[in-house]
Amino acid sequence: MKGPLFYSKILLFGEYGIIKDSKGLSIPYNFFNGALKKDSNPSQEALKSNKSLEKFSFYLESLSEKEPNLVTFDMEGLKSDIAEGMYFDSSIPQGYGVGSSGALVAAIYQKYAFDKITVLENLTREKLLRLKLIFGKMESFFHGKSSGLDPLNSYLSLPILINSKNNIESTSIPSQNTAGKGAVFLLDSGIVGETAPMVQIFMEQMKNTGFRKMLKEQFIKHTDACVEDFVSGNVTSLFGNLKQLSNVVLDNFKPMIPVEFQKLWKQGIDSNDYYLKLCGSGGGGYILGFTEDFEKAKAALKDHKLEVVYNF
Repeated sequence: MKGPLFYSKILLFGEYGIIKDSKGLSIPYNFFNGALKKDSNPSQEALKSNKSLEKFSFYLESLSEKEPNLVTFDMEGLKSDIAEGMYFDSSIPQGYGVGSSGALVAAIYQKYAFDKITVLENLTREKLLRLKLIFGKMESFFHGKSSGLDPLNSYLSLPILINSKNNIESTSIPSQNTAGKGAVFLLDSGIVGETAPMVQIFMEQMKNTGFRKMLKEQFIKHTDACVEDFVSGNVTSLFGNLKQLSNVVLDNFKPMIPVEFQKLWKQGIDSNDYYLKLCGSGGGGYILGFTEDFEKAKAALKDHKLEVVYNF
């Protein structure tokens, strides 16, 4: 048995901000993917994933019982597949901010949910919000609290534009210019990040009036501007706003930036060779980079592993 592939995602803009109603833009990233599988000779990794699926199935059972009007699952089918050794075979790195649990949630929903909303139907805003709510409840098993956005992206395999908490839509982004010098890239920090502790730090800081003011007047303002520039293809304005956003993050989100990357972060802002921002909750995993000249950025970051996601 091998199920359909579900891809990783990258939240280009909106990390932390979307908790407080900023805009956001999330795109599928086909470089990594995962699928439900059964093997006659499972590896240690597969056995570990199978155990974790078993725990997840108990959680889904109680979710079906508690909220039958929201979502119910074919528990018999799921449990019997798990008993036969089903696991999630995934190349998506965990703790890297590219949606490893999101792809798993999408795969389980697609195979076992009753009365599911499918990708083929007319996806109204109501249906998208309902899916996001279901996925948020499912994924909170892994993170404590989830917006449901990662699984939504993985399930639909389309760019998602978040206008506000209750206003999301699938969108198109300008086609890549493969001959272009500019790029969005991933910088591998080599450290595994944990989502829950980072979100906890953020929630603690939100109790501080100064931090809330900065979030609203600077962080969300520049995030919203970046989303608008990216979707409309206004590259010149985008890089102006990215520089501001990168600066705000360096000044106010220090705990989320691994110490050894804070200097590189500042170097990008000072030289204008590249601008860095958080990819997901930070604390490790990937860092997202934007540059108008990828060769320059590559030279400046020559000791690090870079992966191009999108070309301008």
